[in-house]
Amino acid sequence: MNTFDSPVVLEGRLDSGISRALWLVKWLLLIPHYVILLFLWIAFAVLTVIAWFAILFTGRYPRAIFDFNLGVMRWTWRVNYYGYAALGTDTYPPFTLEDVPGYPARLHIAYPEQLSRGLVLVKSWLLAIPHLMVLAFFLGSGLYATQGTDAIAWSWGSGVVGLLVLFAGVAMLFGRRYPQGIFDLVLGIDRWAVRVAAYVCLMTDTYPPFRLDQGGSDPAGLVPPAPSMPSGEALAPEPSPVGTGQP
Repeated sequence: MNTFDSPVVLEGRLDSGISRALWLVKWLLLIPHYVILLFLWIAFAVLTVIAWFAILFTGRYPRAIFDFNLGVMRWTWRVNYYGYAALGTDTYPPFTLEDVPGYPARLHIAYPEQLSRGLVLVKSWLLAIPHLMVLAFFLGSGLYATQGTDAIAWSWGSGVVGLLVLFAGVAMLFGRRYPQGIFDLVLGIDRWAVRVAAYVCLMTDTYPPFRLDQGGSDPAGLVPPAPSMPSGEALAPEPSPVGTGQP
């Protein structure tokens, strides 16, 4: 696959020996992350509004806000990769905004030195509409209520990626390996979604391509090495509280 210039790089390494049944309870194990991410995304939203005004008046995304928001997206990607956006690893995601080189799911967005002051007015909604329509099909999920003649009927929609991950989980539950074709397609959808999210959240002026780049390796390149810690040691992922072997 040919490489191309993209400021957003998303990687996911499919672990071997993934538990056959752990995925059934990952929603429970991830509750602490969900609670923390709820507040982090509230902060993300507020800071993005501040960044919007900063870009409009100065053409620059404040670096401290950018680094924080990128950290929130990295944390979210690790949680989603462990959870139901991929089920690609049983290694419990670390509680950190920093990049974790040893973790199988990584995300990097290159900091833009200059952003268009005009694009900030339209790219988050108008220019992103075609992508959002496609991603609504791939990722659309939620609990829906429809009014019938006698009562309200409830239904759940998981989108294409939810169904694919469910198929993968069922395959693993009955003793098969994670189907490689499903994994590649799921990562392609996740990668597309993150590229669009970075554009919508004003973190880049590079319009996302309409392409499903499948597989764990991003054709845009590898996530660059994280800066060295003061001690010269990079961060390591926290150990999983649950074993990763077969039950």
